[in-house]
Amino acid sequence: MRRIGIVLSVCLLALWALAPSPAEAAHPRVVGFETSYPAGTVIVRTAERRLYFILDRQRAIQYPVGVGRAGKQWTGVHQIRSKHIHPSWAPTPEIRRAEPHLPAVIGPGPRNPLGTRAMLIGDTYYAIHGTNRPDSIGNFVSWGCIRMHNAHIEDLFQRVRIGAYVVVTR
Repeated sequence: MRRIGIVLSVCLLALWALAPSPAEAAHPRVVGFETSYPAGTVIVRTAERRLYFILDRQRAIQYPVGVGRAGKQWTGVHQIRSKHIHPSWAPTPEIRRAEPHLPAVIGPGPRNPLGTRAMLIGDTYYAIHGTNRPDSIGNFVSWGCIRMHNAHIEDLFQRVRIGAYVVVTR
């Protein structure tokens, strides 16, 4: 029985180590990140709840993110289709079915779930965007979008070009 407790403690410690720290939530940071993807690529690792903006083949800027909840996660390679400052939000058909009480559109402002910036991904309904719920960052919370602190999406928004690749992995 004691051995099971030790194993559980080690597993919990490993999960805790993956969670973004308060320091990460406050400031993105440059980290070592070996990759074959070119500079300007965005890589999202949903299991880590982190987004990496590739600077070169050895370094990336790391940001904590909120990702899709159970059953809403996805993986794949797409490109940034468009970028929006102070976007309006319209619930997708899936969200509208689940939450019919939502308004058809929420304009820019503090009630807008997209926060201050949004970058639409490929031909999907998904986006990398800010949030009006900063406490959700670092968790499995969205309908599949990648949520960021507003200050972080504003920083990333300036770095990412339309057409940049977005690679989402587990």
